[in-house]
Amino acid sequence: MEATFTSPWQLTAKPKRRTAAPTRDKQTTVSVTETIKPATDFELTQAASTGDLQAFEQLYERHNRRVYSLCLRMTTNTAEAEDLTQEVFIQLFRKTGSFRGESAFTTWLHRLTVNQVLMHFRKRGVKMEQTTDDGETPIQIVKGTENPNRMPVVDRIALDKAISQLPPGYRTVFLLHDVEGHEHEEIARMLGVSVGTSKSQLHKGRMKLRGLLRQQSGGK
Repeated sequence: MEATFTSPWQLTAKPKRRTAAPTRDKQTTVSVTETIKPATDFELTQAASTGDLQAFEQLYERHNRRVYSLCLRMTTNTAEAEDLTQEVFIQLFRKTGSFRGESAFTTWLHRLTVNQVLMHFRKRGVKMEQTTDDGETPIQIVKGTENPNRMPVVDRIALDKAISQLPPGYRTVFLLHDVEGHEHEEIARMLGVSVGTSKSQLHKGRMKLRGLLRQQSGGK
């Protein structure tokens, strides 16, 4: 079921159209309607940072479903995902002025979303399994999940179901590394753990995921 949202700002962003003044010549009168090019995310963040609520509403409409999807995958709870989506945009409203356009806005918003979810986990007392071994963990990618974002729909549904059953720590690292594409060094900084812990969590998560997928396929 597709989640629906009500923006907390209760604004409706309407496409703007500009009508040029009619031009005349000796034989005919021509009316030209010019469509304004949609504002970029950077332009909208700059406008929003000065208090332009309509610009912020456009950012919300463009990106709220992407944010919700990430929150849902990380929490596996629709109510929490909806609350976190609202929290992300509240934080975005406060921080729009800090976006300098040095990276893609979607990348910047993605990091903001992940940080908000991780903060939520910390408040709930979700802890990462600590390890003392920072050595390399053998890479054992679950067959067929090497690139989750390009899997067939049926297989993707099975994978999503299995991911939702992983312990929070395993699920978080698996999503950040195998789905979102972050390196272990970056994940370690995000989670406040060692690189070895991130690798260990990913390894154990993959093994757990393999067992869950086998159960779904009848043990084959």
